[in-house]
Amino acid sequence: MAEKQNTIEVHIPSVLGYEKVAMDSAAAVARLMNFHSNRIEDLKTAVSEACTNAMEHGNRLKKNTSVLVTLKIGKKSLEVNIRDEGKGLKSDVPEPDLDSQIDNCEDPRGWGVFLIKNLVDEVEFMQGPEGGNLTRMVIHLNR
Repeated sequence: MAEKQNTIEVHIPSVLGYEKVAMDSAAAVARLMNFHSNRIEDLKTAVSEACTNAMEHGNRLKKNTSVLVTLKIGKKSLEVNIRDEGKGLKSDVPEPDLDSQIDNCEDPRGWGVFLIKNLVDEVEFMQGPEGGNLTRMVIHLNR
């Protein structure tokens, strides 16, 4: 029962713009946990990127799909799980090359996974237990 009391679930449609609901929810919880404002901004950006990836790449922006955002409140950390209804993950996403993008040799998109990895303390990309893709992110109160 204690697990449920420390867990918040938000279902958002696969429509760009609704990632802001997940961002605001995560930020509100982080504020209640007394996270520093800089860490809250990092969290919001990571949640936005993960939700956008779930909508675009996992659910292919299909209107009948949704993204499940689960916030798990720990004693000194916040875990955010983002699950889509997609078929599978690309495990070999290359890091973007800023120089190539500046020279217009590379697609300007593709920064999401890179940003997530650099903004949170822990991140895992995996198949969800009930199918779909799962992005698990943890941000610690004291870093």
